[in-house]
Amino acid sequence: MQNTLQMQETVVIAAPAGFALATDDFAFHATRPYDRCCGGQTAPPTDISSQGNAGLETLIRAAALTNFLEVSRDLGLDPQPLLRQARLRRAWLGDPDQRIPVSACVALLEAAAQAAACPTFGLRMAESRQLSDFGVMSLLISQQPTLRAALATTIRYRHLVNDSVALLLEDAGSAVVIRQEVLSDAPSRQATELAIGVVFRMCALLLGPRWQPIGVSFTHAPPVDLRIHRRLFGCPLDFNADCNGIICRAADLDAPNPTADPVMARYAQQFIDTLPRANPQSIGHEVRAAIYLMLPMGRATCEAVAEGLGLSLRTMQRQLDDAGETFTDILNDVRRELARRYVENPRYSLLRVSQLLGYGSASSFTRWFSAQFGMAPASWRRDHAQH
Repeated sequence: MQNTLQMQETVVIAAPAGFALATDDFAFHATRPYDRCCGGQTAPPTDISSQGNAGLETLIRAAALTNFLEVSRDLGLDPQPLLRQARLRRAWLGDPDQRIPVSACVALLEAAAQAAACPTFGLRMAESRQLSDFGVMSLLISQQPTLRAALATTIRYRHLVNDSVALLLEDAGSAVVIRQEVLSDAPSRQATELAIGVVFRMCALLLGPRWQPIGVSFTHAPPVDLRIHRRLFGCPLDFNADCNGIICRAADLDAPNPTADPVMARYAQQFIDTLPRANPQSIGHEVRAAIYLMLPMGRATCEAVAEGLGLSLRTMQRQLDDAGETFTDILNDVRRELARRYVENPRYSLLRVSQLLGYGSASSFTRWFSAQFGMAPASWRRDHAQH
């Protein structure tokens, strides 16, 4: 993507302290086993103590798996064994507000794509998404005066939508890049394409025929058959790109929404503001989301991340200290996750990988990688390269 557009300025939407409107963590971050009710009885909690930091697991609405059963059926796939393997119950998919671990969703999507021999499984799920799939947020989103305002609203109330996706608006002159990343320990082609497809559908539903994006990019390689991608996106596609995201015209983001009703928007916001926050967003999660998006841009410094989160550097560091975390450790964790993704793809030169991970030279990157993974990146690539 950056080969065709010169990035000039990152758009950081003003936010209350503690909220990152430059990073969109769509939904709900929980620090306890997911709430659920089966037949009026509370189900025993799933053991997630081995997941995440200090036993924490990111939980998202089951709405993330909307259309999973339908796509499975269309592809002749029995979803029950896959759901069982992912430790998910079929009944939970019928309740969009059920909280389930993001790791289970990512694993389920990848397993389903492999079982169905369908590399576009996640994208097929996104094709039929509607605004109503955003739950209580759908009314507020649909009443925003512009698409930019709708995206900002989604970011502000991310705890009500999906907490596993980070989003950043990057100004590139007359264009805007909507960067997206799925925050997951394991790279997931299916989850990435589903997330981009969902945001793309939201934009299309809000703008209608006026939605004419410039292009869509993916960091992974293209599938053999691009028909589903072309059918959903209808614009130029760029694979093996530097980032995942959608390129659109700035004018489209700022075009007025003729159906917006400010009175209805205020009513919807007042209602949503009365909803309890089941769990506060952790500062470590917000910092991680910001680094995930800003590292390939060369902007993942303490100062830039704090600014993106609407915090002073001192406040961010104090909150991290209180949470028992450090910026350096989070940065290193994100580097490890992205390094695996980039190095395993032979279409990225190791020099380019070092640049995407914020290293000034390939030799510095090689030393870091060898210390982290026990072998040089070239050796890792030979053992793990995508086929």
